[in-house]
Amino acid sequence: MATIASGVEEALARARDPAAYVCDDQSAEVRVCGGSACHSSGRMAVVAAFAEVLARRKLTGTVRLVETGCHGFCEQGPIVTLWPGGTFYPKVRPEDVEQIVEASVVNGGAYEKRLYRDPVSKERIAYEKDIPFYREQGRQVLALNGRIDPYSIDDYLARGGYSALAKVLSDNAPEAVIDTVERAGLRGRGGAGFTTGTKWRFARRAPDDVKYVICNADEGDPGAFMDRSVLEGNPHSVVEGLIIAAFAIAGGEAEVHGYIYVRAEYQFAVERLHHALAQARERGLLGDDILGSGFAFDIHVSQGAGAFVCGEETALMASIEGRRGMPRTRPPYPAMSGLFGRPTNINNVETYANVPWIVLRGAAAFAERGTEKSKGTKIFSLTGKVANGGLVEVPMGATLRHVIFDIGGGMPAGRTFKAVQLGGPSGGCLPASLLDQPIDYESLVAAGAMMGSGGMVVVDDSTCMVDFARFFLQFTAEESCGKCVPCRVGIGQLVEILDAICTGHGELADLDRLERLARIVKASSLCGLGQTAPNPVLSALAYFRDEFVEHIVQRRCRAVVCRDLVVYRIVPDKCTGCRRCVQVCPTGAITGPRAEVHNLDPSKCIKCRSCYEACRFDAIAGDAIVIESMGERNA
Repeated sequence: MATIASGVEEALARARDPAAYVCDDQSAEVRVCGGSACHSSGRMAVVAAFAEVLARRKLTGTVRLVETGCHGFCEQGPIVTLWPGGTFYPKVRPEDVEQIVEASVVNGGAYEKRLYRDPVSKERIAYEKDIPFYREQGRQVLALNGRIDPYSIDDYLARGGYSALAKVLSDNAPEAVIDTVERAGLRGRGGAGFTTGTKWRFARRAPDDVKYVICNADEGDPGAFMDRSVLEGNPHSVVEGLIIAAFAIAGGEAEVHGYIYVRAEYQFAVERLHHALAQARERGLLGDDILGSGFAFDIHVSQGAGAFVCGEETALMASIEGRRGMPRTRPPYPAMSGLFGRPTNINNVETYANVPWIVLRGAAAFAERGTEKSKGTKIFSLTGKVANGGLVEVPMGATLRHVIFDIGGGMPAGRTFKAVQLGGPSGGCLPASLLDQPIDYESLVAAGAMMGSGGMVVVDDSTCMVDFARFFLQFTAEESCGKCVPCRVGIGQLVEILDAICTGHGELADLDRLERLARIVKASSLCGLGQTAPNPVLSALAYFRDEFVEHIVQRRCRAVVCRDLVVYRIVPDKCTGCRRCVQVCPTGAITGPRAEVHNLDPSKCIKCRSCYEACRFDAIAGDAIVIESMGERNA
């Protein structure tokens, strides 16, 4: 590689377009969230309404309409913020736009009716920064989400983007970059939390003249959308982190190529990523001579077909190579023999997005947040039975209570917290007694869960923990590649046992069978999918064993979820004849005139639970069915 040019900073300055408009918190802007959640809630109609109103009022020359990436508060979409100031409007409808423009753009105030209402205090809150969901976070990776236009490289450059890359190329010290990342304590944000700097050093020291760096954006956990939102909102942060990793691993010693492996169904992420890469090449930030330094590197996008197992790094590489995505045995590890048999480094989206921050601000600044062994922040997708769902970024070591209640607003009205599933389908279910558990790698594993990529699914007292564990095992059984017997056969057998318990044909001996088989599957499966798949059932047995026993001994599902253990009936003393149950019943099983006690015909009831959930007066009861025979399962 040619000697690093002394004018790297000047080359970066030339990469900026001084005539380009960039998002500025001090300028008059209407920012509409362009994330997937807001898009599905009607974002395009809201954008069209703002464009029409601003044009009709002749404000387009003074007020900029910008579509940003995901703001994170996905429960409240479509989201609109008005700047300067950051006035926050949730769940905006096209018919609200005229009043919002009048109140906030023209008169500098707020349209009171559409302001956010706090679920706890019930107060209206005007500014984004004062909303507990945002105020209680510690955003680092997500700092620019909702602040910049993801299609504008100049927005990113104006906020210091690619300055970390310029610094690395100017210093021309690949080993020093690895030292910095290692001292920062950055651990992989997509799995077991292996130290990133150490991983990079293994790949750098591997003897070969061609190397690869890969970004794993194959986010397959149910309820997880962290990586997707980072790519949708700030793709250049990931691109910059990947370039820095490539230079650290191969700079000056080997040819290096990059891949981003992303799910094809992530439509906006893929589109914005392609756009970001094209802009980076155009500005000299990717290609044969990056910023005049002589360093050559480019990134290719490989779209996966949605197989969960391709989140495992050896299966991912097989998919990029055009083969079926199936894991292989290790060693050799990818750092020695990975993609196309060459030394390869793989990290996920969030890991790479942290790298520019670390390079610019230093290892010590990054390590100030977090715990002794888990440094920095972590993004979680907070979903399920929680008032304020969305993307949450907090320092490592924050408690589950802080995330779920202080940021998430706690449970919906009338419900109580029951458990939180951490780490996706391979994670564990933690009960209310562990709400003050710190969120870090070691603490979660000790409690029976795992960090994983950051999925956090909250459930309340309406959830059956036996059925909940069965759901995740069914998912991993379907997603198993089938290569190894423990995973292919063992997980299926675990599902069969749980099916028997949920249908009233379980035996107490099944609990021992579950635990024994789960531990065998964990110990003998080939890859991380099988090794972690039993975690939901093991943690559910550890913390909610009484529910399993109830299903077996009393043939009772306390959450009224398991259909074979429930028969529904009308409670005459509570029925007001409101007809809500009649309106939602798909089979006409419930009848009766308004204001009179209704009737439920068990022969027509399909136990869909719709009436139970619709009734406001607890007038639908779910009673246990007594099943006499326990031998039917084996018949």
